[in-house]
Amino acid sequence: MRWWSVANFVSNAGTWMQLTVQNLLVLQITGSAAATGLSMSVQAGPALFMSLLGGAAVDRWSRKLTAAVSQTLLGAVAFVTAVLVALDRLDMTSLLVLAAVTGIIATVDGPACALLGNDLVPAEDVPSAIGIGAMVHSAGRLVGTALAGVTVGFLGTAAAYAANGLSFLFVAAVVPFLRPAPGAAPTAGPDPTAAARTGAGADTTMREGLRFFARRPRLVALAGITGISAVFGRNYGLTLAVLVTGPLAGGAEAFGTVSAVLAVGGILGAFLGARLRRPSVRLVGTLAAAGALLQLAAGLSPSVAVLLVLVLPMAAVESVSDTAGTAVLQTDPPPHLRGRVLGVWSSIGTVWGLGGPPALGLLMELAGARGALVTGGLLVAGAIGAGFLVRARRTPEPVALPTKPGGEVAGREALSTAA
Repeated sequence: MRWWSVANFVSNAGTWMQLTVQNLLVLQITGSAAATGLSMSVQAGPALFMSLLGGAAVDRWSRKLTAAVSQTLLGAVAFVTAVLVALDRLDMTSLLVLAAVTGIIATVDGPACALLGNDLVPAEDVPSAIGIGAMVHSAGRLVGTALAGVTVGFLGTAAAYAANGLSFLFVAAVVPFLRPAPGAAPTAGPDPTAAARTGAGADTTMREGLRFFARRPRLVALAGITGISAVFGRNYGLTLAVLVTGPLAGGAEAFGTVSAVLAVGGILGAFLGARLRRPSVRLVGTLAAAGALLQLAAGLSPSVAVLLVLVLPMAAVESVSDTAGTAVLQTDPPPHLRGRVLGVWSSIGTVWGLGGPPALGLLMELAGARGALVTGGLLVAGAIGAGFLVRARRTPEPVALPTKPGGEVAGREALSTAA
């Protein structure tokens, strides 16, 4: 697990280095901010249509082999891009094609790497492993974003892509030496118990993953909580940027400070999330509602200083909520269905990722930055609270039945129990 964490840190740093440079590169080629958004959408788009297929592949094949191959392919794409940039042959068309190829490979790589990390610890430690992964991701993002400017300044844009290619190859080189922990869940393949029940091979189709997700109330509830939070909260790069530079009269430096505090809060939350032992959907909802109320308070901040005081716990609470939700998502399904369930989740998350910013932008146009933060916080907290109330009304309270001296349930109550 330590080796896997080091490899993920290196890979995340390389990925964020490339993403940062890629946005600058698109602006340099086209001079259009819209083209930058298009390149990001093209890379994210395959997840909307192909994540189920990628999840099914992860359930059928060895996770170690799948992760090693996908990481190698991602490295090859990064090296091809580096060569094209170095030769000054990269145009917008080829960049979009390479972004789409990267997105397609990621539909397999994402669930394979996530589930492979879980296999390295006993089942009871999976929430901790997910929390460690969140910390590694946040730290890699900070380091990669910082290294992007240094690398481009001293070595050029192509070097950033080449460095990312090397980071993928490093992960691929580590994978063969990983060993599942004693007590870890099976890493891949059909469920033998399902095969015994049906007398045939287990259903490994994409439809089975969709059916399981749709019939699992706690996963549907988790999707609802995460969805409304993703649309009306969480997009702090947009809402807080407008709040700081607008009503609070701060500049780019002030927003940079706010962003740094958000990152620190995210790492702190991931550390706290790593200590969770039995995360639940109720915990995810409670933390998401608390984060929404902190968001509401942030929208009413009279100064940047007050905003900074609120931003740290807001980011920490939401990071713990994310870690708990990921743990539920990756441990609730049976092992032979986890790849497909993650595929369903990736498709849903892509819808939120593509639709959330425009919806939030429209809300900001109508209500301003403060209004968007306050309204979003009220909507998230209100929706989660309403869900809790509906759930409480549908769940009957247990009733203690009277018993006879010998411990037998009395006549009528015995009939009720049998019914």
